[in-house]
Amino acid sequence: MQLVVARIGRAHGIKGEVTVEVRTDEPELRLAPGAVLATDPASTGPLTIATGRVHSGRLLLRFEGVSDRNGAEALRNTLLIAEIDPEELPEGEDEYYDHQLIDLDVVTEDGTEVGRITEISHLPSQDLFIVERPDGSEVLIPFVEEIVTEIDLEEQKAVIAPPPGLIDDRAVIDSNRDES
Repeated sequence: MQLVVARIGRAHGIKGEVTVEVRTDEPELRLAPGAVLATDPASTGPLTIATGRVHSGRLLLRFEGVSDRNGAEALRNTLLIAEIDPEELPEGEDEYYDHQLIDLDVVTEDGTEVGRITEISHLPSQDLFIVERPDGSEVLIPFVEEIVTEIDLEEQKAVIAPPPGLIDDRAVIDSNRDES
């Protein structure tokens, strides 16, 4: 399975380094020297990482065969794509790759269908499941232990214990009426 792990940004310096926008939780594994990555557009690659370093909080990479600023600038906006074994799991317990969570059915603890995970949004404070409901609307569910109580990859489902108002706006409206 192919997954986008980074997007190449602007050239840095004159020796062929580029900034990259990291799109993987494991840059030390996916973007390590020696890694061979496919590209989009395909005509740009494959690219082999020669060196990598962090500078002012940004990851800088240099690729084999790219030794000057012009060559680095020509790579700008190229997506870097890694070949991933679909059965591979992250090292930590209760950690998942995005591709494992996409398309999981989301149900409440009592079995009520909520929808299907269509996307994972990675925010600074937490990740969010973007869930498409059966009626086509979307609901955002924080991927936190208190709300997402179980991920069952074999059953292809995520079980949630939503607080009032998270998946049903009527609960918030009804509780507001009670307070009036």
